[in-house]
Amino acid sequence: MERKNPIDKVRNIGIMAHIDAGKTTLTERILFYTGRSYKLGEVHDGGATMDWMKQEQERGITITSAATTCFWDNNRINIIDTPGHVDFTVEVERSLRILDGAVAVFCAVGGVEPQSETVWRQSDKYNVPKLAFVNKMDRFGADFYEVVKMMGERLGTNPVPIQLPIGKEDNFRGTIDLIRMNAVIYDDESMGKNFHIEEIPEDFKEKAKEYRLHLLEKVAEIDDHLLEKYLSDEEIKEEEIVNVIRKATISNKITPVLCGSAFKNKGVQKLLDAVVSFLPSPVDLPSVKGNDPKSGNEVERKADDDEPFSALAFKIMADKHMGKLVYFRVYSGKIMAGSYIYNSTRDSKERIGRIFLMHANKQESQDWIFAGDIAAGVGFKNTYTGDTICDDKNPIILEAIEFPSPVMSIKVNTDSTADSDKLTTALMKLSEEDPTFTVETDEETKDIIISGMGELHLEIIVDRLLHEYNVKAQVGQPQVAYRETITSSQTIDYKHVKQSGGRGQYGHVVMELIPGDAGSGFEFSNEIVGGRIPKEYIPAVEKGIIESMKRGIYAKYPVVDVKVRLIDGSYHTVDSSEMAFKTAAMDGFKKAFMQANPILLEPIMSVEIVTPEQFLGDVVGDICSRRGKVLGIELRNNMQVVETEAPLSEMFGYATGLRSLTQGRANYSMHFERYTEVPYDVQQKIIQERTGNKK
Repeated sequence: MERKNPIDKVRNIGIMAHIDAGKTTLTERILFYTGRSYKLGEVHDGGATMDWMKQEQERGITITSAATTCFWDNNRINIIDTPGHVDFTVEVERSLRILDGAVAVFCAVGGVEPQSETVWRQSDKYNVPKLAFVNKMDRFGADFYEVVKMMGERLGTNPVPIQLPIGKEDNFRGTIDLIRMNAVIYDDESMGKNFHIEEIPEDFKEKAKEYRLHLLEKVAEIDDHLLEKYLSDEEIKEEEIVNVIRKATISNKITPVLCGSAFKNKGVQKLLDAVVSFLPSPVDLPSVKGNDPKSGNEVERKADDDEPFSALAFKIMADKHMGKLVYFRVYSGKIMAGSYIYNSTRDSKERIGRIFLMHANKQESQDWIFAGDIAAGVGFKNTYTGDTICDDKNPIILEAIEFPSPVMSIKVNTDSTADSDKLTTALMKLSEEDPTFTVETDEETKDIIISGMGELHLEIIVDRLLHEYNVKAQVGQPQVAYRETITSSQTIDYKHVKQSGGRGQYGHVVMELIPGDAGSGFEFSNEIVGGRIPKEYIPAVEKGIIESMKRGIYAKYPVVDVKVRLIDGSYHTVDSSEMAFKTAAMDGFKKAFMQANPILLEPIMSVEIVTPEQFLGDVVGDICSRRGKVLGIELRNNMQVVETEAPLSEMFGYATGLRSLTQGRANYSMHFERYTEVPYDVQQKIIQERTGNKK
């Protein structure tokens, strides 16, 4: 079976930005111009194709990353529209992991906002080449040049405008193409759908010459041949400039910057041209690397249909009619619907019943899927986000996707047993879809506790329980996900001995607890020599420690960032067992932990508040009363921007508080930054609430 589109004509791109920069509107326009939609969907009236979830349409925000396929100039573009709200960071992370390129959208008024920085850093982690699109040029306060300056300062990138705006705000009527040195004027009668090319207007010629020179200098820095031509004043052809910009974009040396107004249909067609011209196809990028699960050796796969099949599952969705839908990106080879494949992450065989190309929540059935494609399959039983699926004769495990831990929890329960079963099933499906959403049961109270990335994240989950799964759940107050750790090393010599007639229990461990680096998790090293503890009991020791860490010791919160060295011990030929060593490890760890100066850690949030000048004093005073630290204040577009850090525990209900302080005129954005130690007096209060006694 041959593919319809050559692989070098495929583009896998994501659209990423801060909330409200206009990502979804831009995607809707792309679908319209590529013939994917016959009418323009609007976010503000709940008619956007890509925001198909009820919760997305009600709130006018993107929650899940929707995938779609469209065609432009004989190229196939697979697009993923990612959310801008930080609570849904998992959707951005998993999309960037499997994309070849991205369009970063910036609001011409807001510029580089906090979530723009977050997604930019996420994309840098995966070396994703990017184009920048400065959107909303028609808005009051739009400033293209300020946004370009902010990109250089805040993102540490090398922004190179390849277009300049002609006019701004109400007078924004087109763009100057700095590669071809002409003007693209959009016709207002057709709402910008039609445009014509003309000479650069007289009053923009100087600016155009200045920025054309800037573009040529940047291009010449990257290519020696062009540098020679540039220095000797030879003519540089359009084709040469395009080729070097493409090379420099793919190697992440520059970020070409375009501009427009997606809402007014200005600049979208030229952006599509730039996606095809400058962003990579799967063959422009290095081969994907992974490990052979049998030998552990590094192996690689080229983006080629004739290579062995390999793909990464990056998203799971529960579909009412088809059951579990697994989205996957094919890195090499091809696969036919109905085939058996191997899940190398879980060492299990899977059968793909049917394969689809996705268009938001609609599907187009396919017989074959090829290298470089993004598709969804039905029939998977045991495949989850981050799993590698491949050819069983040529297995490979690709690098998985790392997700942040949840920082906020709430209790949920139901009145009836019937609803209780429905709740359990629904929560299981939702946690399969979203790796940053976890479900556990409190062993003492038997309450179900759900955890996520923030108030909005959990609010959406509860909303989906009610509307998608018809579960009426009672919801408790949000709780902060505190953590416990130690600040000093401690060695413990602990014996678990029990004699009760007949066979007894004997487990003896000597272990050292050492504080780990922040974010290092748990490290266990077995340093037993000479068979002091038989090999078969070592896993039980590790299991006992992990179980203690999960339950928590100091204030019943999970323990993090601890190294444990198992250095000595002894055993009894009759009374020793796995159970005895597990118990010895659990009890010994608890005792040592309490002697190693334990502390509580709390999530600290990075908060950016944008407020009119007259409310600045009140806003700063309020954030300080919430144990917040002001890191900086700057003036941006006649508004004061306050950069702060504050503990999550003090930020519940902040949206309402800020509204009442500023007559509803300020807004803020917040994302998780790191865990830090809770102040002593607050720590005492938390421990008393959790355990009933002060430590």
